[in-house]
Amino acid sequence: MPQKARIIGTGSYLPKRVLTNYDLEKMVETSDEWIVSRTGMKERRIAHEEEFTSDMGREAALSALQDAGIAADALDLILVATLTPDYVFPSTACLLQARLGATRAAAIDIQAACSGYLYGLAMAKAFIESGMYRNILVIASEKLSSIVNYKDRNTCVLFGDGASACIVSNEPRGKNLYIREISLGSDGHQAELLILPAGGSRRPASQETLAEQLHYLKMEGKEVFKHAVRRMESASKECLDRVGLKESDISWLIPHQANIRIIEAIAKRFDVPMERVFMTIHKYGNTSASSLGIALDELMREKEIRNGENLLLTAFGAGLTWGASILTKEVSTNA
Repeated sequence: MPQKARIIGTGSYLPKRVLTNYDLEKMVETSDEWIVSRTGMKERRIAHEEEFTSDMGREAALSALQDAGIAADALDLILVATLTPDYVFPSTACLLQARLGATRAAAIDIQAACSGYLYGLAMAKAFIESGMYRNILVIASEKLSSIVNYKDRNTCVLFGDGASACIVSNEPRGKNLYIREISLGSDGHQAELLILPAGGSRRPASQETLAEQLHYLKMEGKEVFKHAVRRMESASKECLDRVGLKESDISWLIPHQANIRIIEAIAKRFDVPMERVFMTIHKYGNTSASSLGIALDELMREKEIRNGENLLLTAFGAGLTWGASILTKEVSTNA
């Protein structure tokens, strides 16, 4: 009998330091009214100088393991989605494998920018359904403050730090969210719309790249916006079509927390009332790969998700990459 991949536990972590719009007013030419009206963001979390992607990822992972009720040595694989790894190599996943004591687990980083959580879920789903693995830890962790230029008002208001995690298993237990369908996409022709220009093999770190400030992310915001709405809509519709669901079957829409206008546009296209759109954007801003997982974890802890209800997750990021997933709450054996 084919295995079913399920999310049985979730976790998240946010740094303690809060960076408000009023703080940003003192740093760049902007205002609270301008930021809120265009992005929906009021504050975001910023990691401590000595707090790194692996540190935040570990906290989120421990929370997910506790929520799922399994030990780290029961894990078969650790997938870490991040565009701000501790090092270019070794992978942040390997650092976390050691720190968590997951002695049996293989470990690898994946990079799909803000779509990273969905790409991680897709890989975990494939490994579980093939029968190769039983328990997989998916972590999405980002220290975006390490690559944001706080003199660029077009980008510095958008991003925050944070981590999320989930346990994907073949056992019908815990939160028991059946990963029913996932749709992924990419378009490398638009790669330069959102990019970190230097630090790789094409432009290694040098006095020149430092002087030109090429180690900060660069974004063409208006172009990214246009692609984001269209791609997230198409991936979401593809997911619904594949499993024969209607838009009215969506109980909760959990979008990537990038911009309130993008979120509102997606909700309108799917005729989902805003009270059924779960948002953390006002508190945390855009935390890239970790944003979906943070929102999912908070939703599961704050709201009662009934058996049979469907959650639609969708994201868009640099690459360009995008995706959507349908999670369905099922009866748990330990409910």
